[in-house]
Amino acid sequence: MEKLDIYLKSLEPVFDTIEQLPLAQRIAIFVGSILLIIGAFIYFSFMPKWENVSSLSAEQENLMTELNKAKKKASELKKYEALAQEAEKEFQLAKSALPEAKDIPALIESVSQAGNEAGLEFILFQPTAEQVKDFYAEIPVSIQVVGRYNNIALFFDNVAMLKRIVNIANISMVPLPPGKEDGLTTSCTATTYRFVEKKDNKDNKDKKETKKETK
Repeated sequence: MEKLDIYLKSLEPVFDTIEQLPLAQRIAIFVGSILLIIGAFIYFSFMPKWENVSSLSAEQENLMTELNKAKKKASELKKYEALAQEAEKEFQLAKSALPEAKDIPALIESVSQAGNEAGLEFILFQPTAEQVKDFYAEIPVSIQVVGRYNNIALFFDNVAMLKRIVNIANISMVPLPPGKEDGLTTSCTATTYRFVEKKDNKDNKDKKETKKETK
């Protein structure tokens, strides 16, 4: 309080001088003082807070941008997960149509039985070396049969009705020589497939690389 009193007493000459000034000048000084106080308040109190608010607003905007990006990525991830699940279902469906190695002899026997049931005479029925692809292997079977066209068509239809995939290709039909029973000698390749486990696929690749090195 004592210091304040001393400070106010030191300002008394200034107040006395202001009181002696014309009214217009006193009003100008009063208005200037008010503006000075307001300016000081804005500069020392309001501006730092405003800058802080602006900084927080910019930070919030950046966070919202990052959040929107994250939401977009999350929605895309869900879409890709759905596509992956659909692809997995299709793969499992295709895999179910591919027999495993232990099922191949029975499947080949089913192809032979389909020909017998169609009334064909087998001249040749020879499985050849399998050809490993990506996740499956092809097992071609060279076939030559004798019979009427209707019997051959029935044979192909019986093969198509098998649960496992068997593809008939390279079909060649030649009429029997004159004087023999009316019919055709038909040659074709029946290709069946088996599912290849990753380990089996790797072993086959290693064998192929070993053969190349020995050459």
